[in-house]
Amino acid sequence: MSVFDSKNVSPRILSAFTAFIISTVNALFSLLLDANWYTPVLVFVITFIITFYLYYYTLQRFIYRKIKLIYKFIYQTKATRKEEFFYNSILPQKSIEQVSEDVQKWAAQRRQEIEILRANEQFRKEFLMNLAHELRTPIFTVQGYIDTLLGGAMNDATVNKKFLSNASKGMDRLVRLVDDLGEISKLESGRIPIIQETFVIQDLVSDVFEELSLAASEKHISLSLKKGTEGALQVYADKPKIKQVLVNLIENAIKYGNENGMITAGCYLMDDKHIYVEISDDGPGIAEEHLPRIFERFYRADRSRSRTIGGTGLGLAIVKHIVEAHGQTVNVRSKPGVGSSFGFTLERGKE
Repeated sequence: MSVFDSKNVSPRILSAFTAFIISTVNALFSLLLDANWYTPVLVFVITFIITFYLYYYTLQRFIYRKIKLIYKFIYQTKATRKEEFFYNSILPQKSIEQVSEDVQKWAAQRRQEIEILRANEQFRKEFLMNLAHELRTPIFTVQGYIDTLLGGAMNDATVNKKFLSNASKGMDRLVRLVDDLGEISKLESGRIPIIQETFVIQDLVSDVFEELSLAASEKHISLSLKKGTEGALQVYADKPKIKQVLVNLIENAIKYGNENGMITAGCYLMDDKHIYVEISDDGPGIAEEHLPRIFERFYRADRSRSRTIGGTGLGLAIVKHIVEAHGQTVNVRSKPGVGSSFGFTLERGKE
């Protein structure tokens, strides 16, 4: 393998090799002009010294100085003593190919960061737009009723109590929205600790079914554990937060479910370390194009229906944050006209 094929040629070796070739050629030419042996030797030595230092200076002081500037630009920091040692001692040993690879890696990282920033900027714009829309609806509702009351309806006993009641409902929706936003912010920042304990997941599901039985009965929806999954399975998790996950999922299933429908909960042993919990319904289902974004804040698959039913649009986002705070995953399966299934994993409880 020649010197030029090597990927780790230093400027000193490259300069010496180049000087040797040029000096040898000059010495051979001088031998043709003068047969004395000392003339080619003298020409070789002088040419080697001049050529070596010329090439070495060019490479070391010019090319690698430019490369050092590139590295300083890449890292965008003032060099420490260690970095100065890197620039002065280690960097000159790097080949142009290695420097090119480093620059390409840096460029790829910058492109990835730019793409992430663009995605975050788009998400921020959508979030602010959705937040403004969600806030506008109850605010305008409350404002409308209050203005009507101040305009004279306050003295009309047939409507004043109704308008005040409706205004109160609008304020309740605002409070829920602010509470849910605060809950997500705390979950994202890690300010809400995850306090885990061992409990039977089917018992918690049954408790949630009992609490939501009245809302389900109003739409004649049955709540039950899936057959074959009634056997007690212990999980190791934050019980109040997992209860909130179940409440959000089952409430959604009731809100969006069909009259005389069915909601079932299945609990499955995945492996020695994980339990899978799934809430299924036979409601209208969700179109495939909405599924990747269904856990985003304020994202609604059917906005017109969501406005009628109500809610803050943050329930599934809270579910996702709670499950991920446990180090677990959540997913959704759905088909229009068939129904939806929301499932999440939990750590298996310690016996």
